[in-house]
Amino acid sequence: MRVFKFGGASVRDAKSIKNVVNVLQEVGHQNTLLVVSAMGKTTNAMENIVDAYFTDKSLLPSAIQEVIDYHQAILQDLFPSSNHAVYESVKILFDEVQGFLTWNKSPKYGFVYDQVVGYGELISTTILSAYLNEIGIQNQWLDVRSLIKTSDNYRDAKVNWDKTQQNVTQKVDKSKLNITQGFLGSDDNNFTTTLGREGSDYTAAILAYCLNADEVTIWKDVPGVLNADPRYFEKTELLNNISYREAIELAFYGASVIHPKTLQPLQRKEIPLHVKSFINPKDKGTTVGKGVGIEPKVPCFIVKKNQVLMKLSSLDFSFIVEDSISELFKMLHDHRMKVDLIQNSAISFSVCVDNKFGKLEELLNLLKSRFKVVHHEGVSLYTIRHFDTEAITSLQKGKDVLLEQRGKETVQLVVK
Repeated sequence: MRVFKFGGASVRDAKSIKNVVNVLQEVGHQNTLLVVSAMGKTTNAMENIVDAYFTDKSLLPSAIQEVIDYHQAILQDLFPSSNHAVYESVKILFDEVQGFLTWNKSPKYGFVYDQVVGYGELISTTILSAYLNEIGIQNQWLDVRSLIKTSDNYRDAKVNWDKTQQNVTQKVDKSKLNITQGFLGSDDNNFTTTLGREGSDYTAAILAYCLNADEVTIWKDVPGVLNADPRYFEKTELLNNISYREAIELAFYGASVIHPKTLQPLQRKEIPLHVKSFINPKDKGTTVGKGVGIEPKVPCFIVKKNQVLMKLSSLDFSFIVEDSISELFKMLHDHRMKVDLIQNSAISFSVCVDNKFGKLEELLNLLKSRFKVVHHEGVSLYTIRHFDTEAITSLQKGKDVLLEQRGKETVQLVVK
């Protein structure tokens, strides 16, 4: 059994969907489960619908129509006959979105977000499944919400592994080509939940774990895992092999090719993860598995943009000790701040955080009542694994370094 994950870029239009077919024909599709993301930038467009719902309902019709038109164009390219049953299937899904927005009474953004945004994946997999059947590649469409059960922590749900394992065992026929959605699950009341942005990789790992799969392949528009993001760094190099431990380190620091939560279930059952190009599917790509270190061993650069650096000092020059640090971490947790770096001395504590839930101002007001606070917004956190002097020098050039932290294998720089 194999699990393939196709992201939004690989199904962004009719040409891309036909390329997915080419990939399946080149590498085979027997005993395979496809985990598929929303098409192109659909998740962003669905987020615009949620924002319109909460801020200005007069914008809702145009926001919804934009998503309908985008998918309609793809349908027309793939299925010239407007009588094809897939048109009605997709219409029903859009009707469900509009119906929910009409009858919903919940004021909770996270709940509404999960009920709406997840339709991107439901629509993309419906279209892909229908197209594969149309050209003779028979497949079984599965609603992942009936498989992956989670908590009701909307937008960042936690997996109930026991229930999920039971559902997967009962409902997935390993002998077929199966197609399901990434990113989604459902809670005990069968409301849709999401596993966090970029959670489709995690979905693939969850299902692979429950299926005892032989391997997982994430199909990307890059040749594999690179030692740096080509969007931010000019010179990049393909990493041929990475150990689970090294990959988890890279993911923890923010490497965008592999989702941080993806690797743990795979490591537990020693299921190899391949990251390959959907443009050149026969190329080897990168393999993550059991082994030692990284090959080739070169500096790996990771950047997180739009971070917040806070330096806290005690008001009376008293030591910042265990009680103070415990209190600080509780505040960070209560305000849903993701901590990316910490550094402390006797009377100061520096922390670099991701303010993805927009609670920074509220947190700062609370902190200022107890500490002297200096903060910098819009900073970047650079991490270099397996650093050398040349790598650090190249990164510092032309930047204002606000904080530096070094370990044996890793250096981190917060720069403005």
